[in-house]
Amino acid sequence: MTWTVGFDLDMTLIDSRPGVASAIDRLGVEFGLPLSGTTFADRLGPPLATLLVEAGAPEDLVPALVTRYRALYPTIVSAIPPMPGAQAALAAVEARNGRVLVVTGKHAPLAQLHIAELGWRVDHLAGDLWSAGKAATLREQGASLFVGDHVGDMNGARAADVFAVGVSTGPCTADELRAAGADVVLTDLTEFPAWLATECGAVTAR
Repeated sequence: MTWTVGFDLDMTLIDSRPGVASAIDRLGVEFGLPLSGTTFADRLGPPLATLLVEAGAPEDLVPALVTRYRALYPTIVSAIPPMPGAQAALAAVEARNGRVLVVTGKHAPLAQLHIAELGWRVDHLAGDLWSAGKAATLREQGASLFVGDHVGDMNGARAADVFAVGVSTGPCTADELRAAGADVVLTDLTEFPAWLATECGAVTAR
């Protein structure tokens, strides 16, 4: 039987902080706003529009800011590396004949740019989804577990009634992830293959 593992993208599979910080700094200059790219990038997880408002952007400017950000974004994709262990985590799922699902708050076409840049095999990508809003896709795709770095990801897993794996590589601490419902918390994805082997058994030769 085919099984599916869902992953968040930003700060779970990719370290988008350097590129996002650069794009936000440029956005601030272009629009004459006091936006700090570094501070912004340290809070990744919620939708872009939400983060812009929380960063002090006038709400009436947010649609224009989002449009411009998305236009700038392709120029930063090559500067965004995978998180440590990301490739091995995906390979561990594939080695067990699993499907890889990416469910992210990032705009789907931008998320696809990263997947293509890194040459990853992803069976299904769903973007523009946040927190419990991820649950419908997790259920529809038959996910057995969901891996994410944010309490919003744990909310999504809980709402979908799937096993929640937290990684403390984003803005949320291990304690915050547990409090949000994580069934297990890993330091980062380098621990995922060994954890999966413990849970599912070693891969047998074909």
